[in-house]
Amino acid sequence: MKMDDWEFKTARDIGMTAHERHRSYEREGGLVESALRLIWWSGVRLSLACCHRIAYHGLEHLPQNAPFVVVANHQSHLDALIVGSALPLRMRDQLCPLAAGDVFFEVPALAAFSAMALNALPVWRKNCGQQGLKSLRQRLVEEQSLYILFPEGTRTRTGEMGPFLPGVGMMVAGTPVPVVPCYIRGAFQAFPPGSRLPRLTKIDLTFGMPFDFSSLPNRRAGWNQIAEDTEQAIRRLMISSDGKAAKDESGHRNEET
Repeated sequence: MKMDDWEFKTARDIGMTAHERHRSYEREGGLVESALRLIWWSGVRLSLACCHRIAYHGLEHLPQNAPFVVVANHQSHLDALIVGSALPLRMRDQLCPLAAGDVFFEVPALAAFSAMALNALPVWRKNCGQQGLKSLRQRLVEEQSLYILFPEGTRTRTGEMGPFLPGVGMMVAGTPVPVVPCYIRGAFQAFPPGSRLPRLTKIDLTFGMPFDFSSLPNRRAGWNQIAEDTEQAIRRLMISSDGKAAKDESGHRNEET
């Protein structure tokens, strides 16, 4: 290869302070961050297996390569870790959980951890606007990213799943990026809002077949359709998962008697 074949580009996040870089959609990672994520996600997998007896269902529905988006119900602060633990470690530098900016990116130390260990990207719930969503959409497609997104916009306070907001549609409508529905069961019982430490309860994770929204228009009608389709898919996964869990519990009780 000749030197002429190489293309040198200045890092997009050059000139930013550390805190600005951690909060930016333009930040770039390196070997240190990649090694940290390998250690982090390996530890998360081990912890969930030992403490929550996590079970994964439907892993065959996950695309082999990014970009793609996983959308899930939002039960607790464990959710991004639960979903991320199901994904191959080789994707750790492409994996970007979308996290509430006002919770995870206001305090510099927490922002540094969220950016470096999780590779999380901030969503500013009060003032994200279409420009922020446009930047997320651009990064998803151009950098072959893998997003974890919770379309309810906030954690449930009752254990019930809330209506989905159209933000996911703004990121994927009219693109070939697959969207994988995912149902989390047990995280609310493990770590409900207000709890200081997680409880050692069982967690199940179920993936459904991916959607292709490339034919939907990148405007409000398309966004709303995507929100409705993904919400209904996750509700179907919920019915199936909860029904199976109830059946297993009933069978276990019968065996004991």
